[in-house]
Order: sequence, then C-alpha cells, then structure tokens
Amino acid sequence: MARLALAFLATGAALRAPATQPRSTHLQADRAFAPNEAKGGAVIDASKTALLLIEYQNEFTSEGGKLHDAVKDTMASTNMLERSAKLAADARKKGVTIIHAPISFKEDASDNPNKGLGILAGCATDKLFTEGSWNADFHESMAPAAGDLVVENKKGLDAFPGTNLEALLKENKIETLALSGFLTNCCVESSMRSAYEKGFNTVTLTDCCATTSAEGQAGATGGTFGMFSDPMTADDFVGKL
Repeated sequence: MARLALAFLATGAALRAPATQPRSTHLQADRAFAPNEAKGGAVIDASKTALLLIEYQNEFTSEGGKLHDAVKDTMASTNMLERSAKLAADARKKGVTIIHAPISFKEDASDNPNKGLGILAGCATDKLFTEGSWNADFHESMAPAAGDLVVENKKGLDAFPGTNLEALLKENKIETLALSGFLTNCCVESSMRSAYEKGFNTVTLTDCCATTSAEGQAGATGGTFGMFSDPMTADDFVGKL
C-alpha cells in the first residue's frame, strides 16, 4: 500500500510539472517584442524611430483652455511649446515617423473609461477635451503635417489601450519611441511605462513636457523617467538621429 501511494504521488507530480520551460522567444500578447528581441538600449535609427506627441491640444496649450492656467508655468520654464514645434519639424526632416496622440470625450462622458475616479473623473465633471470643440483641437503650431500619423480613440491616460498606436508602430517597423507632451507625470509617463514594458527603446524628452507643478515635473523628469526610459533633451535627441 505504501509503495502504491508513493507511485500515485510521483505520477501526480509528473502530471503537474511543465514538460518544458517557456522559451525566451515566446511573445506574450501584451508585448511588442519577444525578450530576446527587445529594443531597449538600441542605437537610435531615424528610419526606425517614432516621435509621439501627446495631447498638444488647446485645452492645455492655449489661453482659454480649461487646463492652460494649471500648466502654463511649467510650459514656460522650458519654452516647451515652441521647443516641441521645432522638435517635430527637425525630426520630420530626419525621417522620423511623427505620431500625434490627442484625447477627446463625448460631452456626456459616456466614452470615458473610468469617470468616477481620479483625473478621468475631473475630465468628466469639467467636460474637458469635448470632441468637436475648440478645446480638443490641436494647437495651431502642433497640427499634423502631411505624412504624420494620428492615434485614434485615445480615451484614457496611456496612449496604448484601446487605440491603434501599437499597430501604427508595428506597421512602420518602429524600434525607438520618443515621447513628449502633456501631462509629464500622467499621460506621458503612463505611455512611457507601457512602451518600456512592450520592449521598445523608449526615450523621454524632458524639455518638451509640461505638468501642473514644478514638483511634479521634477519628480518625473528627474525620477521615474530614468526608470523606464532614456531621458534627454530635444536637442540631444535630434543630435542622435
């Protein structure tokens, strides 16, 4: 009986044990690259690089935008709007793929993915970025140019979930993704983290981002950015193309 019990236990253990260990080439559904193909630390090649311009919309960028007063001081601290327009123009000339990531909501917030909590609750309550409104329009200096791409259906903070961003990156064989825009410690940071986890060579442009406080700006550009990306100035980035 003892020998029978031992044999049964050994058989059960064998059934539970995986036949083989997962291979490093396995691509999980939420990653763009298998572990042995991840692009972090790669040399920046303009033909395989995209610049993601996040929410350069009047709600943030312009007098009369509901959030402009909250971000105008950090915008001014680096001249980020003018610097971003120059960055986009310089990157286009170098052959970088330019991708715009605007956000917008229905007026009744019925498409807001988490309107009862946090910053998305504020978007719903204050009717921010209402689709079809001037507030949701691109700032005139950051409007898409011929050949630029636009992310569709961005409703949350991270530019990846529920949008065509990853498909655009794959279609254009992008390996390096550089990010700029609003808010430094919200949508830019959320998108940066996802890009990093997906295996892209992720770059953050520290003087082309803005948020609601100097402390928040410093905490991201001098802290979390370095954990999930290669932070650099716009001039340094263009110099590497």
